[in-house]
Amino acid sequence: MPPSYSPHFLPFSSQFLTHTIKPSLFSPTMKDRPPSLYGAVYVPPHHRLISSPNNQNATKNSSAPAILSKLRDHQNTPILNAKGTASPPSLPHLQQQQQQQQQGTYNNNNGSKSSNNQNAQYNSAYCLGISENVSDRQLDLSLQSGTFDEANIEEWKQKLAMLLHDDGKQELVSREKKDRRDFEQIAALASRMGLYSHLYSKVAVFSKVPLPNYRFDLDDKRPQREMSLNFGLLKRVNAYLGEYLSKKSRNKESFSDNCFSRSSSNSSIVTEEGLFEQPEPLASGTAVMEKILLRRSSLLRDQQQAWQESLEGREMLEFRQNLPAYKEKDTILIAILQNQVVIISGETGCGKTTQIPQFILESEIDSARGAFCSIICTQPRRISAISVSERVASERGEKLGESVGYKVRLEGIKGRDTRLLFCTTGILLRRLLVDRNLKGVTHVIVDEIHERGMNEDFLLIVLKDLLPRRPELKLILMSATLDAELFSSYFDGAPLIHIPDALRAADFKDFSRQTQESLSCWNPDCIGFNLIEYLLSYICENERPGAVLVFMTGWDDISSLKDKLQAHPILGDPSRVLLLTCHGSMASSEQKLIFEEPEDGVRKIVLTTNIAETSITINDVVFVLDCGKAKETSYDALNNTPCLLPSWVSKVSTQQRRGRAGRVQPGECHHLYPRCVYDAFTEYQLPEILRTPLQSLCLQIKSLKLGSISEFLSRALQSPKLLAVQNAIEYLKVIGALDENENLTVLGRYLTMLPMEPKLGKMLILGAILNCLDPVLTIVAGLSVRDPFLTPLDKKDLAEAAKLQFSHDHSDHLALVRAYEGWKEAEKDLAGYDYCWKNFLSAQSMKAIDSLREEFLSLLKDTGLIDSYATSCNGWSYDQHLSRAVICYGLYPGICSVVHNEKSFSLKTMEDGPVLLYSNSVNARESRIPYPWLVFNEKIKVNSVFLRDSTAVSDSVLLLFGGSISRGDVDGHLKMLGGYLEFFMQPAIAEKYLSLRREFDELIQNKLLNPQMVLHLHHELISAIRLLVSEDQCDGRFVFGRPDLKPSNMPVAPPQRSLISRTESGPGGDNSKSRLQTLVTRAGYAAPTYKTSQLENNQFQATVEFNGMQIIGQPCNNKKSAEKDAAAEALQWLMSGTWTGHEYINYTSMFLKKSKRDN
Repeated sequence: MPPSYSPHFLPFSSQFLTHTIKPSLFSPTMKDRPPSLYGAVYVPPHHRLISSPNNQNATKNSSAPAILSKLRDHQNTPILNAKGTASPPSLPHLQQQQQQQQQGTYNNNNGSKSSNNQNAQYNSAYCLGISENVSDRQLDLSLQSGTFDEANIEEWKQKLAMLLHDDGKQELVSREKKDRRDFEQIAALASRMGLYSHLYSKVAVFSKVPLPNYRFDLDDKRPQREMSLNFGLLKRVNAYLGEYLSKKSRNKESFSDNCFSRSSSNSSIVTEEGLFEQPEPLASGTAVMEKILLRRSSLLRDQQQAWQESLEGREMLEFRQNLPAYKEKDTILIAILQNQVVIISGETGCGKTTQIPQFILESEIDSARGAFCSIICTQPRRISAISVSERVASERGEKLGESVGYKVRLEGIKGRDTRLLFCTTGILLRRLLVDRNLKGVTHVIVDEIHERGMNEDFLLIVLKDLLPRRPELKLILMSATLDAELFSSYFDGAPLIHIPDALRAADFKDFSRQTQESLSCWNPDCIGFNLIEYLLSYICENERPGAVLVFMTGWDDISSLKDKLQAHPILGDPSRVLLLTCHGSMASSEQKLIFEEPEDGVRKIVLTTNIAETSITINDVVFVLDCGKAKETSYDALNNTPCLLPSWVSKVSTQQRRGRAGRVQPGECHHLYPRCVYDAFTEYQLPEILRTPLQSLCLQIKSLKLGSISEFLSRALQSPKLLAVQNAIEYLKVIGALDENENLTVLGRYLTMLPMEPKLGKMLILGAILNCLDPVLTIVAGLSVRDPFLTPLDKKDLAEAAKLQFSHDHSDHLALVRAYEGWKEAEKDLAGYDYCWKNFLSAQSMKAIDSLREEFLSLLKDTGLIDSYATSCNGWSYDQHLSRAVICYGLYPGICSVVHNEKSFSLKTMEDGPVLLYSNSVNARESRIPYPWLVFNEKIKVNSVFLRDSTAVSDSVLLLFGGSISRGDVDGHLKMLGGYLEFFMQPAIAEKYLSLRREFDELIQNKLLNPQMVLHLHHELISAIRLLVSEDQCDGRFVFGRPDLKPSNMPVAPPQRSLISRTESGPGGDNSKSRLQTLVTRAGYAAPTYKTSQLENNQFQATVEFNGMQIIGQPCNNKKSAEKDAAAEALQWLMSGTWTGHEYINYTSMFLKKSKRDN
């Protein structure tokens, strides 16, 4: 946090503190903000709501000496532990104003922004109508349950009213005990006035904007780390760094040539070879080319007519004519001809996905324009694009790659004459990277838009902007069920065509008494495995032939159910039942198995997620079992916490699942939940853009050069909250993908080339640069698929023990590397499945990891960071310390402090406060982690926040491979993450870290600018870094309540420097306890108190407490020595180890007394 920023809580006498903001930052429209105050420092959400680059009213720190600041500042520093929160404002007009101020109000009909008063400042909205709409009587009613006296009620009314009417103040803070005791009543009063409130341990906060669950600026237990390094290690690092800087200075010209010989390469963007057939140039030989295209068109027409006149073609046409979509063929083609945008809705099974693209293609071919047309049809999933393309090619009597093809990530079939291409939405977005105008494309069909995936909503914004530039381009939007008015208004009143329902009647039977009894025992919180097993068994024994499709929530439920069914005498018999699974992380070849029909007498059962919900027709499916749930991500932007939990699906999803049965023949759908539950379902699923983090989307926006991120997203069909957009932008700045002006950096351009989360792409890039790519490939691939470590409920202990054998170094990610390496060795002997069975690993996940490794390696080769010889980028793959550092580089700012107590440890993150470890983590079973930090990839919130996976790292790893570092207020003080992380060390060591980090960042930047740059000239720098990350013994310690120190203008004490002795006598007595008591009591504070506990090794450890601070000493052999040691630690902390002898007692006491007089 830069010096210009004022901390929220500073030492002064008042018990109330108000925060100021620049009101213009919170105008009701979603505009880009001015350059961030914090540079590349991660700003937590609540700071984004209340901070200002020009905070003129910020309170300044006192210039008192260091020890005075430590004692006095701590006295007013609150401890954060959220115990209560008030409801949001209850007045409707205030709620509406608050929503507009945070998110902005948009008119979806024309994409324009609107507000009640566009020139109004943010806080002014809270002042509208308070005196008219909230009377004293109303306010009094909210306090009837309280025990306030009249004076206190009037005082709070005045304070909150003043806050509401002061445009320059943001929140009110109280540390009064009586206010904490009566918080509920005060919060009710604040809520009636349109304010938010939250109780943070000993601090009550009342604010004009929503308050998060945790505020690190109110937490006196936030991580403050005192660091020390072994002198021998420091000396060796100095030698390497000195030699490197000397060589760099002598050979400055050669360093420059090596780094920038190909600096222009940073502007290139690599795309997949053969992604789309590029339009053929028509510059010099236009007439000749037109003749060629006309001949191709004539040939396509002849081929199509020959197929339609053949016996197979006539039979296929007869089948197609029975589909409801075919009956609307003429209507659809006329609408497309007359309008640029057409919206088509049709119930599942009507044939819209396979027929409408064919209608367009056949019409163009019949009109002798077949070679001139280019139709792209997007699908939300790979399996949909592949299966639909195969179906359409079959209906046209062709092989894939002729007039019909498909393209998914790193896989596809297309030919010279391919005119209809099915692809995933992401593929079309990547096409837009190199072809903003979609040159040569005549029709774009976006299917299944009702799902409202993030890519689909993003694509709609891009296409809406493209249509005016390409008036001849046709856009067709299709879905089974959609909010027609919403989409039509978004595209300026585009016409809507509806295709009737095609579902055959299901054979429903009256509920039996047994069924009614089962329903009475139904539990909405769990999946009824026993009921599913019973139904499947009944179908297999009593119903007609046909496959069964079972919709489950996720892979864990699929895996558990599969194990249960395989143990069943009928369902587990492979001669009677073919049991298959389908999940998004499976390879395409495995997913396609669900379309194959089994042998006669064998019933196929497919266990799937909602991946099979749309655009997929499994011809032999007759029965569908629907559990009614799916795993859905929700995102709490205020606390910056995603949450992935099973939730009830929408009514539209229910119809889609029902439609999987009865598509080719009469079928049945069994919904495993009561009618009353279905009636409570939402009509449509909440769009993904409103319920997930937006980092990847924001990166795509910048890669397509679409301008301001927030302004672009304001034009979405339903725009996300402003705070969610700000969170994503700040995150991309922290990881170095965006600069202060929100432009792509060199690293950001590389990240746009890698189709994965930005943090995983960043990890992959550094692994390639530092020649430790192999383990990083495994980690990135493993984090891109479902967790390969299985945890069966009935074998949880065995599964956790199996995972622990892969971990020797407190890292889930390195455990994954070892598990994969073991599987790879077992595969050589064809023993991969046995290896997975013994070690509770998912064989499918291991295969997916293996496949993704190859894909990611190919993508890295395309970027130019590695050459064709993979061995050249694996020279240091054996160095696990370096791999740990690369993990930190990618996962930062996912950082968590590890503070040990007597028997265990506590964890804390910047945005969540205290967190827990997921039970399956290798670190969850540890009673002690010999590292001060954990980096994590994923956190999930159930009742508490859990870290799903983590790797322990040292101080050196965090400082060298984490985010940006800023200097503190005194020498030897370094800060990260906006001041949340603080490090105190000898000034010389701090300068060494800053120098190493500066040179290392320069090395990475130069390598990205020039991928061919070799690293041999930087050997000494890398050696110094490897030495630090491998030999840092984490000898430091955490301290709490240590305030930011300010340079003092007081006389400078004698310059001696030595540690406070545990035995040296002083003027206050003959030991450190007496000296500490003399120092504190002379200043007018209460005498220190001690608390001593016995450790497991029979040693004693003491804690000394004074002025609200607690300082822990080192373990000692007896209680008396432990108390002396704790006192010595306190003295050393107060004096920063710089004072000895008699002078320091008089010196510090004099200023402490002066402080009390001044205050």
